Amino acid sequence: MEIHAELRTNTRMFCNSKNDPDEKNPNVNICPVCMAHPGVLPTINKEAVHQVLRVGTAMGGRLADYSEFDRKNYFYPDIPKAYQLSQFEFPLVSGGELRGVELTRIHLEEDTARSSHTSESGSSLVDFNRAGVPLMELVTEPVMHSAEEAGNFGRELRLLLKTLEASNANMEKGEMRVEVNISIAEKGAELGTKVEIKNLNSFKAVEKSIEFEIQRQSELLDSGERVVQETRGWDENKEITFSQRMKEEAADYRFFPEPDLPKLKLGEIEEFNVENLRESLPELPDEKRSRLADAYDLKSEAIEVYVSDKKLSEFFEEVIQNLEGSKEKAKLASNYILNNLVAMKNPEGHITERISPTTFAQVIDLVHDGEVSSNGAVELMEKVVEDSVLDVDVRSLATDTGLLQQNDEAALIAIVDTVLSENTDAVSEFRSGKEQALQYLVGQGMKASKGSANPAKLKEIIKERI
Repeated sequence: MEIHAELRTNTRMFCNSKNDPDEKNPNVNICPVCMAHPGVLPTINKEAVHQVLRVGTAMGGRLADYSEFDRKNYFYPDIPKAYQLSQFEFPLVSGGELRGVELTRIHLEEDTARSSHTSESGSSLVDFNRAGVPLMELVTEPVMHSAEEAGNFGRELRLLLKTLEASNANMEKGEMRVEVNISIAEKGAELGTKVEIKNLNSFKAVEKSIEFEIQRQSELLDSGERVVQETRGWDENKEITFSQRMKEEAADYRFFPEPDLPKLKLGEIEEFNVENLRESLPELPDEKRSRLADAYDLKSEAIEVYVSDKKLSEFFEEVIQNLEGSKEKAKLASNYILNNLVAMKNPEGHITERISPTTFAQVIDLVHDGEVSSNGAVELMEKVVEDSVLDVDVRSLATDTGLLQQNDEAALIAIVDTVLSENTDAVSEFRSGKEQALQYLVGQGMKASKGSANPAKLKEIIKERI
């Protein structure tokens, strides 16, 4: 796999133009450098280099002590210089692994401009807002053997990039693009001819294109034909790959060192020291998975939600701090967060902005102690979210809205005695072994208390009185 990811930096890779992926107006964030005017000189974006080295450190790669940029020569309308500044012989990172997949290299280059083609007029337009955006390219070893494995690797890389805040990695915006290289081999034989599928913009497309291409190449070989080395595209509608051009080799690009940029002696830069880079890393996805499983005994599905949603994860852990770290309460809180809270809509932002961890923890304490029912807890959350008042005395709110369950034994005994005297047939049925009669009596007790009784306590008293 070859994966490109646009990096989150304020400016471009080799100039001071703004790096703004959300800019809708074409050709506004541009300058003579990214437009490739004659006589301009590029300069290296230090933060882009820093981000790639952090990614390499997180993946256990070998960081380069020396690196340089090269000219990759080819002509296309979205390459104004007729060459791309990239890295060939001296990448920033070599080796490493993620999700058991070995990496070949990670290097840094500049993105191209964006072309848009209109079928009606047959013309093309070029937007240079993207020209020169810092672009990380990661290349894996040929060690994946299925579409599922490739899709999972891509998803894990996207998660890592977002965790490191190195890239937004929004595939629908083109901030992360995937290319897959597929070759078929008989068991024990060397890999066959390689075919590349370019510019895949979703993991669904990655998986479907790989499945199709494995089948296509297998059928060719089974029928005695040969696989041609080429670049293919993916047709989303027909769900097939199609030939685009013969595959270029490195020699076709005539790589040579960029004479206008200095060589990088990375070992001499203090902040690029591997120990400093390690210290700059946040908790990585696999580390977080292990910690959440050990600390709170959560199911893997819940853990994946927290690993992928930083705001929700921070909210959950702040709630746990207010619950004093109880595993039982942590699991209860997680259930209400994932099953109820996330279903409540906040059109202006993340749902956790409408209720504070302290308030949410109060709700969990009340439901855990049997002072509000499960439905009552959800009603309290909805009320707080609707009012958008972050800090609330939840017990007072539950009292005012009639959601606080009655636990006073004397009051509940009085209700039970009335219910039993008015439902003698149900009492007889329960005594004869019909469990459904007990649920009926509990229901009558809840009705008599206007929903304020603790049903568990009510059930206990009914059984004792009978």
